[in-house]
Amino acid sequence: MTVLTAHFDGKVLIPDAPVSLPVDCALEVRVQPLKKRVPLSAEDRPLMKLLRSLEELPDNPDWPADGATQHDHYLYGLPKKP
Repeated sequence: MTVLTAHFDGKVLIPDAPVSLPVDCALEVRVQPLKKRVPLSAEDRPLMKLLRSLEELPDNPDWPADGATQHDHYLYGLPKKP
């Protein structure tokens, strides 16, 4: 049996964390309210954790300084824009 926490948005149940469940398989779901759902602080949200992790990476001197403006060149090999 897999136990997971989720919240109900008024239409569907949304897991609070990624889950590994069988696909295209009927499942039995039992609902039991928890005492109180504590919302995640802004700092504990997954995207904020990812951003903090990325900020901890050292700068790479080999990365292009114009990567944002010339992304088509670096991703697809198109000529650089003037």
